[in-house]
Order: sequence, then C-alpha cells, then structure tokens
Amino acid sequence: MSLVPEIDYGTPASRSEKMVTLTIDGREITVPEGTSIMRASMEAGIQVPKLCATDMVDAFGSCRLCLIEIEGRNGTPASCTTPVAPGIKVHTQTSRLKDIRKGVMELYISDHPLDCLTCAANGDCELQDMAGAVGLRDVRYGYEGDNHVRARNNGDINAKWMPKDESNPYFTYDPSKCIVCSRCVRACEEVQGTFALTIEGRGFGSRVSPGMHEDFVSSECVSCGACVQACPTATLTEKSVIEIGQPEHSAVTTCAYCGVGCSFKAEMRGEELVRMVPWKDGQANRGHSCVKGRFAYGYSTHKDRILNPMIREKVSDPWREVTWEEAYAHAASEFRRIQYQYGRESVGGITSSRCTNEETFLVQKLIRAGFGNNNVDTCARVCHSPTGYGLGQAFGTSAGTQDFDSVEHTDVVIVIGANPTDGHPVFGSRLKKRLRQGAKLIVIDPRRTDLVKSPHIEAAFHLPLKPGTNVAVMTALAHVIVTEGLANEAFIRERCDWSEFEDWAAFVAEEQHSPEAIEEFTGVPAHLVRGAARLFATGGNGAIYYGLGVTEHSQGSTTVMAIANLAMVTGNIGRPGVGVNPLRGQNNVQGSCDMGSFPHELPGYRHVSDDATREIFEKLWGVALSNEPGLRIPNMLDAAVDGSFKGIYIQGEDILQSDPDTKHVAAGLAAMECVVVQDLFLNETANYAHVFLPGSTFLEKDGTFTNAERRINRVRRVMTPKNGYADWEITQKLAQTMGLAWNYSHPSEIMDEIAATTPSFALVSYDYLDKMGSVQWPCNEKAPLGSPIMHIDGFVRGKGKFIRTEYVATDERAGPRFPLLLTTGRILSQYNVGAQTRRTDNVVWHAEDRLEVHPHDAELRGIRDGDWVRLASRSGDTTLRALITDRVAPGVVYTTFHHPTTQANVITTDFSDWATNCPEYKVTAVQISPSNGPSGWQVEYDEQARQSRRIAGKLEAAE
Repeated sequence: MSLVPEIDYGTPASRSEKMVTLTIDGREITVPEGTSIMRASMEAGIQVPKLCATDMVDAFGSCRLCLIEIEGRNGTPASCTTPVAPGIKVHTQTSRLKDIRKGVMELYISDHPLDCLTCAANGDCELQDMAGAVGLRDVRYGYEGDNHVRARNNGDINAKWMPKDESNPYFTYDPSKCIVCSRCVRACEEVQGTFALTIEGRGFGSRVSPGMHEDFVSSECVSCGACVQACPTATLTEKSVIEIGQPEHSAVTTCAYCGVGCSFKAEMRGEELVRMVPWKDGQANRGHSCVKGRFAYGYSTHKDRILNPMIREKVSDPWREVTWEEAYAHAASEFRRIQYQYGRESVGGITSSRCTNEETFLVQKLIRAGFGNNNVDTCARVCHSPTGYGLGQAFGTSAGTQDFDSVEHTDVVIVIGANPTDGHPVFGSRLKKRLRQGAKLIVIDPRRTDLVKSPHIEAAFHLPLKPGTNVAVMTALAHVIVTEGLANEAFIRERCDWSEFEDWAAFVAEEQHSPEAIEEFTGVPAHLVRGAARLFATGGNGAIYYGLGVTEHSQGSTTVMAIANLAMVTGNIGRPGVGVNPLRGQNNVQGSCDMGSFPHELPGYRHVSDDATREIFEKLWGVALSNEPGLRIPNMLDAAVDGSFKGIYIQGEDILQSDPDTKHVAAGLAAMECVVVQDLFLNETANYAHVFLPGSTFLEKDGTFTNAERRINRVRRVMTPKNGYADWEITQKLAQTMGLAWNYSHPSEIMDEIAATTPSFALVSYDYLDKMGSVQWPCNEKAPLGSPIMHIDGFVRGKGKFIRTEYVATDERAGPRFPLLLTTGRILSQYNVGAQTRRTDNVVWHAEDRLEVHPHDAELRGIRDGDWVRLASRSGDTTLRALITDRVAPGVVYTTFHHPTTQANVITTDFSDWATNCPEYKVTAVQISPSNGPSGWQVEYDEQARQSRRIAGKLEAAE
C-alpha cells in the first residue's frame, strides 16, 4: 500500500471549450484557452518549480520561482499568471532561469529555521522539495535573515520573533516557518469564504495573522483545514502529524457526518489514522472540508466506546458483558418469544442513516424476511420524509434534482429553512463562492443566518417569516409570479399538466394568497415578498435549496410541494444551475430511504402492496412478504404504550434524544420487553435497552453512502473493527441465529443484491464505483454514467404536477401561557445528537446548548446573557443558558439539540406532518423565565441515565 497520489497542477483548470496549441520545452501541447502555462506544463509532465501556486486557488504570482522564458517576449514572466497563447514557444529551464530561482530560494532559506530533520513536515515540505529542485547548495546571505527564527539574539529578547500558536485543538501555527506565500490566506478567502486570515506587516516583517492579531481559536477561523492543506511548509501543521509522524499509506473513503458526502483520503501509519485529507477528485466536495470531517474523528478511539456485547434482564440492572454468541442467542430468543406471545406485528426495527447502504438494506431485510412484517422505519421519518412524499407527488422521484456542481451555474438562489454554513458547510462554501461571483440570494428563515450577511456576501432579500408559515410565504411568491405574468408558459405547456396548472394558478391568484394578505400572520413585509418573487422569476437560472426548516412542520409535505410548484412555474428544472435541492442532514439519510427503510416501501420507493415488486424479493429471499404497510416510529411507540408492541432492533439511532416529546419516547421504550441497541456508545436510547451490540465506525468497514445529491460513494475500511465486526456482519449473525440462511462474505455481495432488485441501482457495483469514483442514481441501462441532473427531457412521472398548497395554521400556537415560539437547528462544530462530536475537541467551540433570545424578550423577563433560564412548553421543561442576540426576531427563541444534558426534545410536542408523521420540531410554543438550576425532570433523567449505564465489574459507569 502507498499514499493515494494527487497531482497539483498549480492553477485551476480552464472551462473554455476553445483549444490552444503551444510549444513547451520543444513539445507541442494543446490545452483549453485560459489555461496557465504552469498548468499546461504540468499536464504535459513538465514540473515548473513553485511555492505560492496551488490548483485549489487562483494564481497569485508572488514567489517568483515559476518564472519562464517565452521566445519573442522580454523578461521572465511567472508561469502561474501567464495564460497560454497560440503558437508561443516556452522554455522552463534555462541558465538564466536557474540562476534566478536559486537566488530566490536563497532569500527564502536565509530567514527559515534549518531544523529539517526534526520538523513535522520532513518528507512533506514543498520548500524542502523546491530547494532540491532548483539545485540549492549554499546560501550567500547567511542563515540569519531578518531573524524571525529565534526567540533570543545573543541573549537578548528578539521582538521580531513570535511564539508558536497552539490554541487550536487540531493544528499549530509556527510563524517562524512562514514564507508568506499567502496560500493559506487565499484558501480561507477563495475556498472557505470566511476571510479569517490576512497578511500583516511589510517585507521581512510580513506574517500571517488570524483576525486582528488574535490566536487561531479566538479568531473567526472555522477550522475547516483549508489553510493547513494549502500550507507548503510546517507553518500550519496538524497536531496529529506532529505526534505520530508522516503517513505511509492511504485510502479514499467518505465522511460519516452530514449529507454533503465529502471524499477524504484517510492517511495512515499501520492501523493508526494520522489525518483525514479532503480528496481533490471528490465530486461532492472538490477538495474542501469542514472541521467535523477534517478533524473530528477522535470518537472512533474514545474511551467511552463500548467494545463488548452486553445484556441485562431489566433496565434497572447493571449491564453484563457476554460473548457475541450469547448476545445473538438472547436477542433472537426474545424476539421469537415476543412474537409467539404477542403476535407477528409485536416487533420491529429502525435502520440507521449513519450506517452504510448495505447495512441498512440488511436491517430492513431482517425485519421483512425474519420478523415477517413491515415494521421498519428510519430517522428520515423525523427529518426528510416530507421530501420523499412531496417531490414524489410533483416530479415522480423522492430526491433532489441536481448535483452540487450545479450551484456554480446558478444566478438566483433561494435558501429556505436551511443554514448551509453550519449544517452543510462545504456546500455552504461553494454557495458563498458563487454569490461572490455575482449570483443573487434570497433567504427565507425566521433567524438571521450567516448567509444573510457575512464577509463579501449579502442576501438580496431576507424574508424573516414567523415559524410555521412556510406554506403561506411560498404560495405568496407564486401569487406574484402568476398575477404579474412572470410564469414560464413555454416550459409549463411542454413539461407539465396544463389543466392542473390552470387550476393551481387560479388558486394562487386568489387575493387571500397575496403578499399583503399574508403579511399580518407571517410577519414578512409584502414588498419583500414581491421583490423576491420578481427576482427569482426573472433573474436567470433559479435554484432552491431547503432543509429541515421546511420539512419538520405540520405542513412539511405541503411546503415541499409548494417549492416544486415554484420551480416548475419558473421553468427551473432539468438543467445545470436550477432545481429543487433538499440538504439532507446525515451522511446516509438519502441512502436509508433508497434502501427501503420506510414501512410502506421496499427498496427503490416501491410500495409493499405492489405484487410484482414483492415477487422480486420473495423469489430471491425465499419467503412470503407482507403486503400491509407496517408501523412508523411514532406508531411503534404508541403501540408500545398500549401494550401491543414489545420488541425493537435499533441500529445506529438515538431516538430518545433525537425524536420529539422525549417523555413519550421514554414511556414507549420502557414498555417494551426487548430493546436491542447497536451503536458505538451507550447512548440515551440504550438507557432503556436490554441488549447492546457494539457497532463499528466508518473507518472500520466497507460499503457505500448516498449523499444529498443521490451520489453513491464508496466507504473503505482502513482499520480492523475494534469491536470485532462491521455492522453488516453483526446484523447477518443475528439473522443467522434467527434461522435465516444468509451467507454474505463481503458488502460488495450485498450491493450486487441491491442492484439486482432495485432498478435505479441496476449498474451499481463496487468495481464500477472504483472505476467511476462515484455515480448518482438512477444508474442503469438508460443512464449508464448516472444522473447528475434529473428530469432533463421530462419528469419521471410524465408531466409535472401542480398541486394546491392551502395554508393551514399549526395547532401549536403561542398564547398567554406560552407566548414565544421555539425553533431548533444545528451549529457548525457539532453534529446531530452529538454522540460523535461531543467526544472530540470540537467541544472547544460548543460545550453546551444555548438558548438564543432577542434582547427585547430578555429584558421583559429580566434575563441577561449567560443566565440560566427555564424553557417550558406544554410537553415539559428544561434549563439551559441564555444567549442574547438579535439573530432571532422578538417572539422567537432558538436552540440546538446536541447535548443530552439539555434534552431540548423534552420541550417539543407530538404534532407532525399530515402526510408522513415527520415531527414538528420547528414550532413549539414556550415560555422562558430565570432559573436557579436544572429542572426536576433533568435531575431525574440524569440519575436514571447514570444507573442505566452501570457495567458489572467496572468501577465507573460508561458515558
């Protein structure tokens, strides 16, 4: 094994279709117009020395190493900033160029530490490489330079020296090794878009500075790692590399955090992970990353991780470690007993959106073929199930229409109910880059997110609607487009059902749907709605990106259909730069849906009542399948409380922390007789478990994830599972113990079964993915290369369907007792329920959940920033500290849900989407008041959790 090779071409590729032919060092080369001479040389295999150039950022031309000579031109221009031209003859190596380059290198080395043998970058230092490339053998200027290298000169304090900045938990900044190439500054600006770094000083006094001469952790730096990746020396270095040393082999795999699905090189020494480096050929992230994927992998070796199976008779008992065989036998016998005693429908399972497609496929297969029912559900129920329903109704498919590259071609973007810079940061950076290039932005969100205004971007319109009024605002946008004659009639007549459009157009044109009519209850000024509608309809390519702020409402499915209506009425479907794009929350939430994790659908979104579809699986699996839809998660919990549902197998989900109305979830779990939890840690749900099966991390398994753009990416095992087995093997062993004749030897065989039974995956195999890098479903004979853009020539369902979207106010309303509205979301450094990120150094940035409160609401209640407050709703109460901010509007409060000590979902209610039962997390009527400490429920919960996590023979409870 060796490191996965990557070529740095020095400057970005040109997109021009016009070709130019030139001669470099006697070789004729043809490249696209606009290509730099440096890149053209590299593509021909001719490496021009460089230090300030890298193909992740635009050319800069400051290091003066990449100089060339062009016949017929004076001087020695920089090859990185000089574009190719027809017929020119370029020389990259002449005696004149050699002398200049040596002189330049001498200047660099004269003010650089010469500790190469003990330097962390030894073996991976471009300065070292370039010194060798130019033949540097001596430095005429000595090695003192302006001396930023030593803390003292002849015993005296050196005011020009700066100490190493080790404030960031993941990397160090050593100013003495900085060559001021500005690559880190440009990466922060051009790739990440945060603008946290700058160059301070002049000449030899120049240095990189985070913010206004701050340390890294106190600055605006978001720790995405782009600067570290760009640095050609040891100035910015991962602490893991300093501790472990340089990696010696690597494998390309896929991040296990959000739905962007970034590709990384897992760089290893033996079975120890040295670092995760974003892969430039990753088609979702294009070489970029965020703090979670880049650095927050420490949970995989955290001391809290459970590595041995455990069982117990009652949840009040301590856990008892057992062998794998004993755990399987106990779980299987309990499921059989329960079904014999209470009936076939008395057990079910929940698949994981963090596990692979193959593992998810096996869990739903176990439920259907082993349990004999369709009682299977997934966390998509509580996030994007309205996407599946709404887009399925309008377009005929249950997924987004574009790839992430599409954003580079958009002219107007609507972001509704999403906060990409925090929840999907790599896509957020790509979006910000397009906005800096001139695209216009419309933000529809109760909260003033970073996209509304941040360095060098500002939304053209921010519609700060009241939580729960999405449908009204979206219908009002359509009202303006229809009544002002801005609809794309040609597209509608060709691609959509005209009679349904006429009915819908008459509906939205009614006065009750006008911006003026809805202003009173949405809180959005009518002129903003009208301006946003006109911009979207007339601004060119229009794309809509949305998140859980759309779906997690009682009218989530209706809003998704309203979004589809808006895309169709403006003709923004079926080409690059447009489309309807759900930003999926977890790494494989799209895949878990694709794999048949819903109780009414088999893999490929085919209903269980369809005889032909069931026959495919029945022949292959050798069992009869039920044609009756099973129970959804809320129905399972209700049935458990009623006494008819008694056993559940939960793989990689923490429903006690992530699902709404925590007390109801706890009551449902407590009423069951066999709860089997398969996870990395004793999570909150495990407090009520009887069997615990330790899971494996994404680093310890082979498989695939499917991201938000339908991209199927490989996950590759880089280390032996610390628990002994990958998750798919655990599910197979359980199935075998229950009498099923499964005999998979590798996940690739599971994918072959998926491809054989699921039309949209027909050509997908591990060999094909290794060849292509990744593909987007549908990938079949009609689309052998996959489908980056959907609905190009027509909708999957035939004609696009316009659907009336009547606004119906949620039953969860503010009143005298609960006058505020709570909405929830995520923060950049933490992920979902925090089980992974809380066990990393990311807690430096977000050690607790905070409640954002508008200054007006805080003043009325005597609350100051940092005070403990009681947050109460009709469902329950909890306490957390206040964060006073005008990001939220008066009457609205906001918090995250990453920390179980807060248990924000004890506040949320059981109201849900009318079509899919997706919970209404985003609207909860609450009251806040000063507090002296934890609520009574929190005290009880903490004690119950502590008792539940006891392990026999261990001194301390696992956390």
